Amino acid sequence: IPIHFHTHDTSGISAATVIAAIDAGVDAVDAAMDSMSGLTSQPNLGSIANNYIGQPRDPGLNTEALKEVSTYWEQIRRYYAGFESDIRSGTSDVYVHEMPGGQYTNLRQQARALGLDDRWPEVSKAYAAVNKMFGDVVKVTPSSKVVGDMALMMVTSGLSEEDVLDPKKDITFPDSVISFFRGEIGQPVGGFPPALQRKVLKGGEALSDRPGKSLPPIDFEATRKEIEKKTHRNISDAEVASYVMYPKVFLDYAEHRSHNADVSVLPTPVFFYGMNQNDEISVDLEKGKTLVIRYLTTSEGGDDEGQRTVFFELNGQPRTVKVADKTLAATGKVRPKAEDGNKLHIAAPMPGLVVEVHVAEGQKVKAGDVMCSLEAMKMETAVHAEKDGTVATIHAPAGTQVDSKDLLIELTE
Repeated sequence: IPIHFHTHDTSGISAATVIAAIDAGVDAVDAAMDSMSGLTSQPNLGSIANNYIGQPRDPGLNTEALKEVSTYWEQIRRYYAGFESDIRSGTSDVYVHEMPGGQYTNLRQQARALGLDDRWPEVSKAYAAVNKMFGDVVKVTPSSKVVGDMALMMVTSGLSEEDVLDPKKDITFPDSVISFFRGEIGQPVGGFPPALQRKVLKGGEALSDRPGKSLPPIDFEATRKEIEKKTHRNISDAEVASYVMYPKVFLDYAEHRSHNADVSVLPTPVFFYGMNQNDEISVDLEKGKTLVIRYLTTSEGGDDEGQRTVFFELNGQPRTVKVADKTLAATGKVRPKAEDGNKLHIAAPMPGLVVEVHVAEGQKVKAGDVMCSLEAMKMETAVHAEKDGTVATIHAPAGTQVDSKDLLIELTE
């Protein structure tokens, strides 16, 4: 069986591991172009290739060509500077928390979005604690996301390891954690921690077999028609596959495309950062149809509707368009906070967006009923009622951005 070795350089010494694997006879290794290597990426391909020149395991790569490709990616990388994780060095902390390199950068971005950037040491400690509680999980997508979601939940909610394990303390677990303990992403070696599984599932049943066996077969043509009905356009095979795997993400993409058309035709820097005054670009809409756009200026201040006028040239002809300036309508509305210990107050367990409210005012609910769903940086959490009651007021309808402990829904007895 061919052995393919993959690692990240979060520790700063993974090149040594790759070289040891090569010397031990590994068949393939993963490495990254010089300008994209190191830190949470893979070890440096150019350095590894040069290390073996003239040796029995020389891969025969053209090192000059590698430098040229690396220079190209060095230029491209600058366009994505806004997405850099700001990690400046390797860290030995990886030997404690065991985060995969790909998740390390994503989780730091999630923590930053949740206002936890200055509490990263707490997040990494919580990650290690969750990994231990969940049975020393083999951490790769999607299991690594389960551990990361729970770690962020613990830090935002001020929960300790003892709180999570306490069978008497009620906790709102992220959806990914519930899915994990149901067995929906597979069965871990050694099984699930039984006491914690009972607490997470709250009496619900778990799968005991491969999750794919219980999935109904997919009718791709029927699915295609369903998507076309929602998007009002023809759908490709690739888009059908995207919808089947990530329905919400695909529909968000489809809505963005319906409002903005295919933005992939724009140059990358323009898409991310916009145009400067007197900049000119060419946009190829289709074969034989190219638009030449020159940005001139934008009006100062907004009109009565909070819109500003953008002046530009399209193929040499003057054009204007009105664009909403969201900064002109910014408001500082303060949302009420839930009272600590008041089980009639449904509180936000973390900062995020209310994506769906599952109840209506006047509706009777029971303890454990799902009241609404929150989403923050790809982490979705169902918020449950803690006791029986009647929905009195919905303070945060769908589409509302909330902070931790904001009052979402108020019940009466």
